[in-house]
Amino acid sequence: MGVVPLKDIVDPAFHDRYGVPAVNIFNDLTMEAVLAAAEEANSPVILQTSVKTVRSIGSRQLFDMWKSLTAGIQVPVTLHLDHCPDREVLTECLKAGWNSVLFDASSLPVEENQRQTIEVVAEARQYGAQVEGEIEAITGVEDDHGSDDVAPQQSLETALNFIDATGIDVFAPSIGNAHGSYKAAPVLDVGRVTEIVEARHIPIALHGGSGLSPGQFSDLIARGCAKVNISTALKETFMQSSLAFLKQAEQNHKWDPPSLFKHTRGEVMAMVKELTQQFGSAGKGGR
Repeated sequence: MGVVPLKDIVDPAFHDRYGVPAVNIFNDLTMEAVLAAAEEANSPVILQTSVKTVRSIGSRQLFDMWKSLTAGIQVPVTLHLDHCPDREVLTECLKAGWNSVLFDASSLPVEENQRQTIEVVAEARQYGAQVEGEIEAITGVEDDHGSDDVAPQQSLETALNFIDATGIDVFAPSIGNAHGSYKAAPVLDVGRVTEIVEARHIPIALHGGSGLSPGQFSDLIARGCAKVNISTALKETFMQSSLAFLKQAEQNHKWDPPSLFKHTRGEVMAMVKELTQQFGSAGKGGR
């Protein structure tokens, strides 16, 4: 299998109603650990990079890491640029080799968002890449992007017109989900996913996946959420497992960075493998 277009991962998942983890990595350790976990679980996986990660590491360095770590990989994987409002960064990543992008123009009026998304889709097609689109901002701040203000929800007709006009490959609706850690159990408008899928048969991206219950995941995946975004959960696993190890190292007066990296990698892999089981993608890697 190896590196494939986004559609080669989300279309089968949408058809067979399982979800594929779309995990926001932020360094070489998390990239390698997520890929290794996918291989062990025989699961497809989507690796995502935020604009913040692209800017902090560099698109060329990130893509070189990706190219090296995916050489010879046996499950379907793809590299996706998450929530990018900056057309220059989007173009930079497409040129570098990203397989898909989320052009996030949700802060603009729908008409302008639609006009620019049409341009982005045309640009992406020149590189054989796909595009995820959205018309409403997902509540919450993630990697310096977004707002805690709740954006108004557009009508179903507006959403369907946007899908038709732009030719996007994946659609990300706002359904009461949020980026970051939920302070209370979210009340989700799951019916909106069903309405969109029944009208247009397009794979849905579920944002704000970290913190949803197993029942919510199962319900939304069954309704057509084929791409399930996970960011906060990985950050928390990475930071908390590293912190716990460092506290123990301090008590033992033993400072061993390779052991820290091994410990953290193991925790990240365990989290990702659990997600593949929960979302139903384990065993769907084609091996």
